[in-house]
Amino acid sequence: MNTPPYLKKGDTIAIVAPAKAIEEKHVLVAKTFWEEQGYKVRLGQHVLGQHHYFSGTEDERYADMQTALNDDEVKAIVCARGGYGCVQILDQLNWAGMLDEPKWILGFSDVTFFHQHLNYLGVESIHATMPLNYTDNTQESLESMVNLLEGKATEYTWSCSNATEGEAEGVLLGGNLSIVYSMLGTDAHPNYNNAILYLEEVGEHLYAIDRMFFALQKAGILRKLKGLIIGGMTNIGDTTPGFGQPLEEMIKKHFRFRKLPIAFDFMAGHINDNRALRLGANYRLKVKEGQCELILKD
Repeated sequence: MNTPPYLKKGDTIAIVAPAKAIEEKHVLVAKTFWEEQGYKVRLGQHVLGQHHYFSGTEDERYADMQTALNDDEVKAIVCARGGYGCVQILDQLNWAGMLDEPKWILGFSDVTFFHQHLNYLGVESIHATMPLNYTDNTQESLESMVNLLEGKATEYTWSCSNATEGEAEGVLLGGNLSIVYSMLGTDAHPNYNNAILYLEEVGEHLYAIDRMFFALQKAGILRKLKGLIIGGMTNIGDTTPGFGQPLEEMIKKHFRFRKLPIAFDFMAGHINDNRALRLGANYRLKVKEGQCELILKD
């Protein structure tokens, strides 16, 4: 994988809104945050725009994103929020410059479309919180994002119930489950051979998650993995009558014929303690006696 250069104080960060519209107060909080970290901030022309559900028309959102991609002074692009919309401009964007002079793209949820495409191209990106959530995020969440941008060592440990013990080392891929699922078989589908897959989700039903895992299984993804990390599974619904199986057991049944470490409860996703991850980077995952450890291997 191609690792973008780490940031130095004084570098320029662009904030763009490639999907849903965002209120000005969140963008201003983010601008102040990054300036206090020692960085210059450049706002996309339409970052505060509104076009129905979106921050702008497809052309306007494309223009802001492409401008940031093309700007040699911009070293990192912070996506303001998710929602829906990144996939609408994904194929319009010219990503060629990212191969020669890559830069960091930060975000999660709908931004998984960008992460998947970049990881397919062989470029790392950062799964991290976004300006919409900065005021609610934990200090650890925000610090982890800055630390990864600046190339600092990162190690996470947490208690993980219902885990499957084991150790693995591999490239970390993934993001939002429903978007990873929707990208199956497309031309922006990363290579999952010997990867550690990270997944998070919000607002889905148990049966829908099961269906998406069956799709990953039938697409041959699950058998290629060396490890699995499940992050925040937020507002997961059930049916009446109920699905009849807890989330953890339902996921683990898809690996009943394979032995690999499976860690639940990782602190990332649609939760306030949303720790940053370098997608496309090598990590070591260790799961033992209800304790999980994830170490970035640079």
